[in-house]
Amino acid sequence: MPPSTAMMDPTPPDSSVKKFGVHPDVLKLGLVSFLTDLSSEMIFSVFAVFFTTMAGASAALLGMIEGLADLSASSLNYFAGWLSDRTGKRKVFALAGYGFSTLAKIILLISSSVAGLSVFRVIERLGKGFRGPPRDAWLSAVADKDTRGYSFGVHKALDKSGAVLGPLVAYGLLSWLGDGASTFRVLFWVALVPALLSIVVLSRIKDQPGVQHPRENMFDTWAVLSPGFKRYLIPAGIFSLAYFSFGFLLLRAHSVGFAVKDIVLLYALFNIAFVVAAPLIGKLGDRVGRAHMIMLGYLIYLLMSLGFAFAAAQWQLIVLFITYGVFFAIDEAQSKAFIADLEQERRASAIGLYNFVTGLLYLPASLLAGALWLLHPASAFLLAAGLAFAALTVFILMRPDQQTRA
Repeated sequence: MPPSTAMMDPTPPDSSVKKFGVHPDVLKLGLVSFLTDLSSEMIFSVFAVFFTTMAGASAALLGMIEGLADLSASSLNYFAGWLSDRTGKRKVFALAGYGFSTLAKIILLISSSVAGLSVFRVIERLGKGFRGPPRDAWLSAVADKDTRGYSFGVHKALDKSGAVLGPLVAYGLLSWLGDGASTFRVLFWVALVPALLSIVVLSRIKDQPGVQHPRENMFDTWAVLSPGFKRYLIPAGIFSLAYFSFGFLLLRAHSVGFAVKDIVLLYALFNIAFVVAAPLIGKLGDRVGRAHMIMLGYLIYLLMSLGFAFAAAQWQLIVLFITYGVFFAIDEAQSKAFIADLEQERRASAIGLYNFVTGLLYLPASLLAGALWLLHPASAFLLAAGLAFAALTVFILMRPDQQTRA
């Protein structure tokens, strides 16, 4: 039996009271993400150097730990989403995820051994995987359907602002205090402060519970997810195989002649482009439809991959990094808003399953890109362009949004 209209897309409470065109809780959840990303990016911007030079780990071990961290970030997504939908609770699981990541950072203050740093990296990502689906379902509940894309865009812009500011704070501390072991310890203490503040802010936001499904196990939940969402997983999975590590883009920039310090600036430019584009992309998606934005994202990635394959001048790389920031704004924010449209009752489970499936495919995508890179760097980008074209074609043929309306 189909759910009632009220159950399918309830009107957010106090939806008439808005700040900057969104529900106030969107900004509050954005502030939580900003503080968390500020803390995390302060650490991650120096983690590889600290892990290999101060702790003495090998580059091979760093690669393995980074792979395990990515895997851990996606491993709990579906479980967290299912648990949130089963109990109808959002806040408690979001708090648990953010709290878990914050507690993991305390490990850095206790141990600077290779084992301690490895445990920190993996556990911190587990917290990220656990908090994402409940938080995004919570965000869907407080966002009007007509401004849902803009709401997700504003949230992701605030989130990514932390990724812009965090490395700058770390750079300032290292420039001021030097790059000795004592400076890293000071940096880890400073990074803990915004992480703790994020927990305080989140604890003061009013929860928006979902509909409880206490008798469903994870297999039952999959069976009742909307056909449109299940169809969307197919092109999303194909596209994930084209979505390799950001590090390859940085290597491409280096091969064109950018110095290491300039590559850091390119990374900052990518983040700034994301922050500026995310709200604007969200508004556009609310007007033209989020399915069109998903297709636009695939098309931009296709053209961008071709650009990286054939770019020969530095100005072309600058344009491509800005373009990648625009694409990432579509992929990070609008895909979640699109899923919230397709699956209106079990949103946390749907978002969690999407994150889980795409996260698992990112690893073989990067391994394949690495193998092709050794043969010829351009071939990795050409394969990505081909897969993006395949995903776009499948999406157009399946049109998950039209299937849902039918």
